[in-house]
Amino acid sequence: MPGAVGFRTYENKNAITDLNIPTSEGGFYAGFNQFVTLGAKILVVLLVIWAAMDPEGAGSLLSSLQSWSFANLGAWYIYVMGFFVVACLFLAIMPGIGNAKLGKADEKPEFSYFSWVSMMFGAGIGIGMMTFATAEPLYHFANNPDTILGQATANSADNVVPSMKWAFFHWGLSAWGCYAIIGVSLAFFSYNRGLPLTIRSALTPLFGRALEGTLGHLVDIAAVLATVLGVAVTVGFGVSQYASGIYEVFGFEWLINADKSPSTAGMLFALMIVMVLSIVSALSGVGKGIKWLSNLNMGLSGALLLFFLIFGATAFALDALFNGMLEYLAFVPQQLFNYWAPGDTDPAKSLYSWQSGWWTVFIWAWWIAFAPFVGLFLARISKGRTVREFILGAMIVPTLVSFIWFAFLGGTAIDLELNGAAAGAISGAGQEAQLFMTLKLMVSESVYPIMTLLVLVLLTTFLVTSADSAILCVNTINSVGVIPNKGKTHIIIWGAMFTAVIAVLMVAGGLGAIKSAMIVAAVPFSVIMALMAASLIKALIRDHLRAKVAKAEATGSSEPTI
Repeated sequence: MPGAVGFRTYENKNAITDLNIPTSEGGFYAGFNQFVTLGAKILVVLLVIWAAMDPEGAGSLLSSLQSWSFANLGAWYIYVMGFFVVACLFLAIMPGIGNAKLGKADEKPEFSYFSWVSMMFGAGIGIGMMTFATAEPLYHFANNPDTILGQATANSADNVVPSMKWAFFHWGLSAWGCYAIIGVSLAFFSYNRGLPLTIRSALTPLFGRALEGTLGHLVDIAAVLATVLGVAVTVGFGVSQYASGIYEVFGFEWLINADKSPSTAGMLFALMIVMVLSIVSALSGVGKGIKWLSNLNMGLSGALLLFFLIFGATAFALDALFNGMLEYLAFVPQQLFNYWAPGDTDPAKSLYSWQSGWWTVFIWAWWIAFAPFVGLFLARISKGRTVREFILGAMIVPTLVSFIWFAFLGGTAIDLELNGAAAGAISGAGQEAQLFMTLKLMVSESVYPIMTLLVLVLLTTFLVTSADSAILCVNTINSVGVIPNKGKTHIIIWGAMFTAVIAVLMVAGGLGAIKSAMIVAAVPFSVIMALMAASLIKALIRDHLRAKVAKAEATGSSEPTI
């Protein structure tokens, strides 16, 4: 028999401060919204069955849908990601809005600044940075829009800064603006309006009580599916590198193919290790397993970065970092909304292929698919901070860390290729093995096993942090913002479902099938995100103007009415 969860904290004229969302009162789904929970599970199970029964057909159809999405929605992805950055900066800069507290006026943050940044970094971008730290700068070193336009020479010294600029663009303010707009929306409507910590709550200024029914259920189901497939891509990239790392440490030949790429068996083995650990961590909750792992992530990341600072191409990397940042800052305003339309001749043809065929559009879709769980997780750990502190903390600090990381790891790999020491060994390796190859060329045979073991442990903690946070996010959405005591069983079930989705898509078409499925899921959620941003701006401006009117009435001064 369905019941209802009500949330109310204060009265606010013209603002909804409660949502009556049906939840089950008893049985296995007690405390959960069955429409969302079962609806999402059915769709995930259907995807698993389809991919398992017809792997070739599933891989082919998903690839076709990806191509259609890139061709028809590439411009949308570019423009909406630019909108998220502008919206975040607007909210942070506005004096009366930026200093609004997420929670009560005297609310204190639950976590220290170090733990807050650690958890934010680990959940939002950690494992991707391990996989792409050397791979993306090296790829851009060989080909990017600057080389296509003849403004830099591929694989040459004059292309070092452009290669960093493009890596910074994909992992900088745009990525974190995407996360921040979701996080601050959910935090505001949950902690300030008393609404449940779930995606639909952020749309109440636009759709009101219609969100209590089918519309709200569909919004939350879309968020769950985007989370499942967005995390599938991240974990898919990660277990590929993880399998390579296990091979480098233990030498098990069955983990790799003849061409040294990870075998399907190797990736499935790595996946099982990661997901079992993720379920155990998720069962311990945010304040224990996830917090501890996030702090460990930062410590190990610092150790690896320090190693590259001391033994890597330090001067080369510092030059790439500072000049790359200057180029990036000058470049962002013009590139943020720049879409290269398809053309029949070069350079238009190559620019479109580069932006929409793989890099920017794919990465923007990846951030969007990853955003529901990262945003909800950021909201969960950010109570008591101001809007400005949240946005700037979520955008500036991780962006700077990302830049330093790419400059030193990627810069060292580029320097080894540029000075001839690598002789193509790094650029010729698969992206999952490039970091290990870089380390192999940097250190002696006796030190190499120690460094690969450090990377392997770091991969483990980053993968587990991403996956366990996603499992908790899905259960939070399903349970209307609060996981009940019985939620541990559901954590195990969703952990198993995450594992099944990644495994069958990996068998159906490898990482290509996983990426295609994610891009399809990102389409509807990108629209929801845009509406969430508009909804938040409307609510914050309205609250700010209402506060000014109230102050004017209290002091007897003359102020314009709303």
